[in-house]
Amino acid sequence: MKLERVLVVGGGMAGLHTVRSLREKGFQGAITFLGAEQHAPYDRPPLSKAVLTGSGRATEQEVGELAFAFDFAEAEVDCRFGERAVAWAPGVVSTETGVELRYDRLVVATGSEPIRLGFGETLRTYEDAVRLRARINGGKPMAIVGAGWIGAEVATAARDAGTEVVIHEARERPLAAVFPPQVGEAMAGWYAQAGADLRCSDPVDGPPPGTDHTLVAVGARPDTRWLGEAFHRAKDGSLLVSEHLETNVPGVFAVGDVAAYRSVRYGGRHIRVEHWDNALRGPQALVPNVLDGVGAAVHDPVPYFWSEQFGRMVQYVGHHTSADRMVLRGDLAAATWSVCWLDPHGRLTAVLAVGRPRDLAQGRRLVTAAAVLDAARVADAGEALTSAVL
Repeated sequence: MKLERVLVVGGGMAGLHTVRSLREKGFQGAITFLGAEQHAPYDRPPLSKAVLTGSGRATEQEVGELAFAFDFAEAEVDCRFGERAVAWAPGVVSTETGVELRYDRLVVATGSEPIRLGFGETLRTYEDAVRLRARINGGKPMAIVGAGWIGAEVATAARDAGTEVVIHEARERPLAAVFPPQVGEAMAGWYAQAGADLRCSDPVDGPPPGTDHTLVAVGARPDTRWLGEAFHRAKDGSLLVSEHLETNVPGVFAVGDVAAYRSVRYGGRHIRVEHWDNALRGPQALVPNVLDGVGAAVHDPVPYFWSEQFGRMVQYVGHHTSADRMVLRGDLAAATWSVCWLDPHGRLTAVLAVGRPRDLAQGRRLVTAAAVLDAARVADAGEALTSAVL
């Protein structure tokens, strides 16, 4: 069947770069771009960083500055922003306005939606960030439920603005599901140094008393429920896709936060990466598979993400498991340090760098190369990480 119509659902970064790449790769058929937000696609990482600490410019001016540069009219893309997909059937997606959009190939890039607890607000959209900025700058005490990446970044902005903040974390330390105890304990110390009141092992089931505002930051779930039951999913609801980013339904692909891709690099495990770098890289592999046939390209990057919190740049590259050995470089009480993980064969699988960009840069190359390292040399923070290669 001749490929004439591609429908991209999801108006974020992954969707935008899919549309851009389709045209750059020479596709001249019809492209429809459907997004639930009224705005054209914009960069989301600044929402919990620069936007919260910004000067509060006019809404349209500021969101325009965040928008990705792309001329949809010149590219002849049918943009339907402010319109949400609500149902899927073979060859057609229905929207909340009752419109049925037909396709030859469908790209699902709907990302994630914040987990809600029935109280408080969440941070996902530009409008969310503007409301939260006003609360932070209002000077009244606020509460944050969750000491993950978003919780830490918002707590940072609150303390920078002089706002009292209490963080309620259900687990025994920050990021307990991601990092080992000593790393989480070191991060907990950052809250205390900034004057933020971090309360661990403190689950809440309603608005915490004594605060003017509550932000719920307990994670996000893939936005896939509108697709129905035909698709294979991981436990978290993300779409299981191949290394070519195709779902189990022929002709339907998924990219970005919504997809758990099969990683050849990591032994065929399905990996879901909820970060900017994955949304940028995914369309580079997806579009050749859409245009030239499944198998034309493989999506198997080394995962990468970063966070800015309490005056520190925190960067992570790779993917580690509980079977990997943790090796510390430096002192966790110091301003800068890093952690490396080695698999049972001594291969570097991941690096967490706090204020050590050189370790991150070298670690990224070594993880990509599956380099085998000497653990004792890795532990010497005074030597370059590359010097530990066997």
